[in-house]
Amino acid sequence: MGKFIIKKRINNEYQFNLKAGNGEIILTSEGYVQKASCHKGIESVRINSQDDSRYERKVAVNDKYYFVLKARNGEIIGKSQLYNSKSGMENGIESVKKNAPLAEVIDETI
Repeated sequence: MGKFIIKKRINNEYQFNLKAGNGEIILTSEGYVQKASCHKGIESVRINSQDDSRYERKVAVNDKYYFVLKARNGEIIGKSQLYNSKSGMENGIESVKKNAPLAEVIDETI
């Protein structure tokens, strides 16, 4: 089962990583000034992750593949790691869809 891990960045912003059951990070959030906003971001991932149209598939300058997950308003909620292949990226999207809805939240800032 997946997990949302809340951490604090060096600049004191909060962020979360969604980890798959194997411990791999499959989605990393943007930075949030307030922890409550970080929790709202997690809820947004839970909702938006199930809609394939919310995923924007991209290719980085080094020809690696990645995706961003966007909210209904078009704001980026999180982005993936880099993948060597398009199929790897698609597997990452499927992993977010599978893990996000029931992933537990672990707050490492407490």
